[in-house]
Amino acid sequence: MRSSKRLAWLVALLATVGLVAGACGSSSSGGSSTASTSGGATSDFDYSTLSGTLNGSGSTFQNSFNEAAIAAFADTAPKLTVNYQAVGSGQGKKDLAAGTTQWAGTDSKVADADKGSYAGGPLYFPTVAAPITVSYNLKGVDKVQLSAETLGAIFSGTITSWNDPKIAADNPGTTLPSTAITLAVRSDGSGTTSAFSKYLAKAAASTFTLTAGDTVQWPSSAQAGKGNSGVAQIITQTDGAIGYVDYSDAKASKLSLAAIKNKSGAYVAPSSESASAALAGATIGSDLFIDALDATGADAYPITTGTYVLVSATQKDATTANNLKGWITFLLTDAQSLAADADYAPLPTSLAEQALAQLAKITVG
Repeated sequence: MRSSKRLAWLVALLATVGLVAGACGSSSSGGSSTASTSGGATSDFDYSTLSGTLNGSGSTFQNSFNEAAIAAFADTAPKLTVNYQAVGSGQGKKDLAAGTTQWAGTDSKVADADKGSYAGGPLYFPTVAAPITVSYNLKGVDKVQLSAETLGAIFSGTITSWNDPKIAADNPGTTLPSTAITLAVRSDGSGTTSAFSKYLAKAAASTFTLTAGDTVQWPSSAQAGKGNSGVAQIITQTDGAIGYVDYSDAKASKLSLAAIKNKSGAYVAPSSESASAALAGATIGSDLFIDALDATGADAYPITTGTYVLVSATQKDATTANNLKGWITFLLTDAQSLAADADYAPLPTSLAEQALAQLAKITVG
């Protein structure tokens, strides 16, 4: 199914490029790009200068977007091959630090103690954002809504059955079974885990008693799966399960998705649109990291996070540096038009332009 979707995305992109080329009087492939999503960031990068191979690994959260972007990029820069292995943000950061890849996909930052492992220091380039869903499997119940406080208690292990009074209070008029709750969590170091647990620590400080991070000491009864797809599989197979899964994988697995109470008091379902609403209320750090967790806005989905390309600021040779700049430029411009169909929210233009300007920090040394 994903192959068909990638083909559809590629066809749509080619159609868009064809229209732009006709309007600009240019039909050459692999040349300069001056077009991107309507109202989005643009660039005049010369893609014909790119050649060789770029290997990346990391975040499963961004994998669907990467698949679509890599397929489209193959036509834009046919002499450069981009590879990506979705092995989790933690492993991706390790691969880049070890020099086995040239870029990493991550949803979380490099620990301060590890920054010296990246030549010249780590640079983060946001690409898209998306909801982290709270997915569940509960026979006979097709709609669930949860407040942050209730969610924090569930994942701390203090709420253990679905008919708990706190869950019932969030779901008036819904008959909830006494089914035991099974937590579905990540077994690997994960940016999705980091963002989800940081949301709970921020929005449910009174009920979430665990320490947030890429890995979390979840209750011993929790079931762990590798990658977002592994968590989705546990939920699919277990009545009473609840877990955190990226929006793309949750939709692909046809999971039931809870609406989460946001800062404005509204219960909002995860979607590309509600993620965009969260981005509108997000704060952006000097390192371009997006904090959209528990963002303001009536339509904002509160568990929304950005995802990033991570590179070392100093590259060993000019070819690799140029290839990275070309690939990241494409992600920040033309590839933004692929975001919605891949179940992500595109970046605000101002943020994409900041990220493009940061490419100047990639140097050779």
